Amino acid sequence: MAKSDSTNLPTVDRRTFLQVTALAGGGLLVGLSFPDVLAQRGGGPGSGAALLPDIYITIHPDNTFTIIAKNPETGQGVKTALPMIIADELDVDWSQVKVRQADLDPKYGSQIEGGSRAIPSNYQNMRLVGAGGRLLMVSAAAAMWNVPASELTTGSGLVKHAGSGRTATYGSLASRAASVPVPDQAAITAGLKNPKDFKIIGKRTRGVDVKDIVTGRPVFSIDVAPPNMLYAAFEKCSAFRGKVVSANLDEIKKMPGIRHAFIVEPAGQGNNAAVSGVAIVADSWWIANDARRSLKITWDEGAIASQSSVGYTAQAKDLAAKNASAPPPPPPAGGGRGGGGGAAIGDAEAAFKSAAKVIEAEYFFPFLSHAPLEPQNATAHFKDGKLEIWSPSQIPSLQHPAAGAGIAPENVTMHLVRSGGGFGRRLVSDYDTEIGSIARKVTDERAAQGLPSVPVKLLWTREDDMGHDQYRPSGYHFFKAALDGAGKLVAFRDYVPSTQSVVPANEFPRGFCENVWVISTAVTPFDVPTGALRAPPTNGISFVMQGFVDEIAIAAGKDPLQYRIDLLNSPAGGGPTGGFNPARARGVLEAVRDMSTWNRRGQLPKGTGMGVAFQFAHAGYVAYIVEAAVDANKAVKINRVWCAVDIGRQIVNPSQAENLVHGGFVEGMSHIMNWEITIDRGGAVQRNFNQYQPTRMAQVPTDFQVKFLQTDFDPTGLGEPSLPPAVPAITNAIFAANGDRIRTLPIGKLGYRWA
Repeated sequence: MAKSDSTNLPTVDRRTFLQVTALAGGGLLVGLSFPDVLAQRGGGPGSGAALLPDIYITIHPDNTFTIIAKNPETGQGVKTALPMIIADELDVDWSQVKVRQADLDPKYGSQIEGGSRAIPSNYQNMRLVGAGGRLLMVSAAAAMWNVPASELTTGSGLVKHAGSGRTATYGSLASRAASVPVPDQAAITAGLKNPKDFKIIGKRTRGVDVKDIVTGRPVFSIDVAPPNMLYAAFEKCSAFRGKVVSANLDEIKKMPGIRHAFIVEPAGQGNNAAVSGVAIVADSWWIANDARRSLKITWDEGAIASQSSVGYTAQAKDLAAKNASAPPPPPPAGGGRGGGGGAAIGDAEAAFKSAAKVIEAEYFFPFLSHAPLEPQNATAHFKDGKLEIWSPSQIPSLQHPAAGAGIAPENVTMHLVRSGGGFGRRLVSDYDTEIGSIARKVTDERAAQGLPSVPVKLLWTREDDMGHDQYRPSGYHFFKAALDGAGKLVAFRDYVPSTQSVVPANEFPRGFCENVWVISTAVTPFDVPTGALRAPPTNGISFVMQGFVDEIAIAAGKDPLQYRIDLLNSPAGGGPTGGFNPARARGVLEAVRDMSTWNRRGQLPKGTGMGVAFQFAHAGYVAYIVEAAVDANKAVKINRVWCAVDIGRQIVNPSQAENLVHGGFVEGMSHIMNWEITIDRGGAVQRNFNQYQPTRMAQVPTDFQVKFLQTDFDPTGLGEPSLPPAVPAITNAIFAANGDRIRTLPIGKLGYRWA
């Protein structure tokens, strides 16, 4: 192993061992067991779970290999990336590998898609799996030829002995390998490849499902169709958590093709709960959904029906006005990245009184729906007291469908199915709880009629999906900053009237300004269901913080990019917190400056400008420079994009990594222009893409350069970090182009549009 690759590896004790099982016909199953240790240090979802994986590698007699992908796939590429790591250390060719998706099984430890944790949580362990399998093959060949293992090499699924010219395929060695001594953890770790010898890791590799997707084969959760399946539509109250009082079920049941219609009572807990509603089950989904138009439901909308975005905004402004001159008591210093009560460092109020210049600004970002192209869905079959479910969940759980079906979790079998996008929405599995309830009720009713049980698919409409999301919280930020005579930032204040939004207690410029005051007051009552959207919470905070920092730089008369670098070079007020590394942040800013035309931006034509932003998010560092043109009619065209990324020493699949950067930027474009969920009478106003228009292909910039910095840090993820700084980089570019400082999103309601 190269020295730089041995830094901060997880500690694994000597009881770590390979699990090896011989197959009839000469094959071999290889897995890796960590009975008593954590899968991976480092925090984040699942970090505390011990890795107890089932079999990862199947070695077939024909010298082909099946490798398990343990985590859910939502388009982020993990179904390809994790098997790539195993295959490289196993020392086989990618063309020899087939990938199979694992079912949910506690023996795999954490099986989630979220928080950009797939690579940092699994990189080292997947290497150990592959390397352990390779050492088994070497040991088997050494025993067969009676030669020292040190004389043997591997490649393309072959063991080679240079001295005698003999070779043996892994497939031919599989039976013998089942009986050789299993290498211990120390031997496996010592046998890991030097990264310079990687043949698959770091190479552009096409996703394992790409061919099936582009040729229309059924690979997504929405495509699941077991025999004899019925289809369910589910009507819920437009006001969040409203309850059914009565419904015309008897009329619905008489309609052609309708097999069942019943009220679903709440089940489960928290955001994963099934809410009250009416399920209609039919021979086809179109029949079930069409029958919804004939439903006559009396609802108890509850107290939330009096709440609205207008009311939340009015309360936020009132709170800000009351606290402008007499701020509430300062919070305890040292709040966490998730808010932690805010931050009070130094004496911001005194600094404002003595400052050479004080600037203030009010920023806002709205609620957002995740809007994956595939709406929420799940398929389940309740039979003999057990539930089998096919789910696109990002955090698959036996508990949620079990709660819906009223059974113990051990009576649930869950198959992980590729989802058509998640972006954090499928971290919440309310659809799994719903299908558990519906499938159980269908089976019970059919049993009473003397009919066999059948699978049922629940499919939400687009309106269901947008109207019953777990929304990205909106954010109100009231900023104030003080500069000294040289333009140095000497005080920074952020007051946050909160609608479940995160208080950015540890965000830059904290740690680089001696006087910082960040606090929040809750907007109440507040009953909108909120959750994580790609890159929580920085997907909104980056816009407001990097936007206001840009204002500070302009007010100081400084180059906005250099101003950020100068701040990062001057720790103050206790220095950076929350794991933030200013050298890495400077690195991406300097890299994006050098790869772009930033230093020649003064030569741009009138109406064209360049904006910069950076963000530390989910352990990754990303900086963008955007060149945008804005015409007299506020039509915006993004001409060029430069992006520098630092996610550690190793990019597993550069092709997918670039896709994640491009995708994060394009999603940021949607956030900027047209995406907004407003609340009225306790429910979402926007219910489909005509009211919530995503970025279109023709609007996406074609000149897009990405540079990955290779730094000596453990690999981290990229799904989240690529999004947040895209938003302020674009809005800062608009300011540079036409002088309009964007402080509220989306800008479509300000008269802007994509050119």
